[in-house]
Amino acid sequence: MQPVDLDTAKANFGGVNGAQSEDCLYLTIHAPKAGKGAPVMVWFHGGAFFLGAGHLGSYDGTANARQGVITVSVNYRLGSLANFIHPALEAEATTAGGAQASEPRGNYALQDSVAALQWVRANIAAFGGDPTNVTIAGQSAGGGIVTNLLSLPAAKGLFAKAIVQSGSLLMPDRDLAAAKDMAVKALSTIGVAANADANDLRAISAQTFAASNALRSGFFFTGDEAYKPRATIATLKDGTEYDVPLLVGANMGERGFAAARTFASLAGDSGAPAFLYRFDHVPAFRAPEWKSGPIHSAELMFTFDSIDLSTWGGEKADATDRTIARQMNACWVAFARQPKDARTLDCGNGFAWKPFGKAGETAVFGSKGPVMTSGLDMPDGPDGQQ
Repeated sequence: MQPVDLDTAKANFGGVNGAQSEDCLYLTIHAPKAGKGAPVMVWFHGGAFFLGAGHLGSYDGTANARQGVITVSVNYRLGSLANFIHPALEAEATTAGGAQASEPRGNYALQDSVAALQWVRANIAAFGGDPTNVTIAGQSAGGGIVTNLLSLPAAKGLFAKAIVQSGSLLMPDRDLAAAKDMAVKALSTIGVAANADANDLRAISAQTFAASNALRSGFFFTGDEAYKPRATIATLKDGTEYDVPLLVGANMGERGFAAARTFASLAGDSGAPAFLYRFDHVPAFRAPEWKSGPIHSAELMFTFDSIDLSTWGGEKADATDRTIARQMNACWVAFARQPKDARTLDCGNGFAWKPFGKAGETAVFGSKGPVMTSGLDMPDGPDGQQ
């Protein structure tokens, strides 16, 4: 469920139009025709945690499949249906012995993400995939999902590598009491009393949640001693996050590179390597608009090599765009393929991506192809882009 335009021919800012449903937890799978033991990339879409879907053209995994990598794109719950805490729900879960500690509080999008990974672990071999070589990947809100999976107890052992594109949400979880207070206040804007019970809440239509300005964006991830005891930023600082290879970065024309650099520094300080990137290429047909560099989400049709399926590309793209898309996609595919103990990411065509270290090793994907440079002094993107 998400807000959409009344004109069903128009897509919302997340690329979605037409009907939606609470029955939304589906996967889209692109796999090689005769794959066996193929690496798997599980993709979590972006959309500010209240927009988007996993089937959109920018995320088409056809190019990955041609190179022997399976792509599994995930739908997860959005908005308030993804993250909602309310006193009435806690009261419902209370038994004679007290609140059930095993009941997760909110964080439904993360529960969906874990369920998808569990499904992949149990079933991907039937599609030719290797359940022990799973890379979790996401952009924007999807990158935030991946960031949080790196420290979530329920996700332990379900993936081997991680990719975070413009989604380095290194921040504390929302306090439980604050999350409940936010929900009560937001519900008051649609006339729901503070003492509403669980049945009252379930009587509210999903469309109402999606249409309400106060409710539709949800309430971010909430700390929960049983399900989500620590935020990823805390585990990164003390070195207790899941030690898997990380590929992380952002675009030149958005805020986020500084956070990605911090992520690479903390994740790659010991153990598995972290590979940092910045995407600088501005397609010629976008030059009049993107004067400060490629904006948020601009990299997607390049990392997936999906120019002809993305509403951002198609016939407007030129030969340079297509070459860079092949080069960038080759790096993402190589990351999914490579063993966990590899210390250099060999993208092919002679480009060797070195892990982030004291010299600030950073891969910059510009109009002349990828180059290695130091990202230590690279500025963050302009204000107004995230």
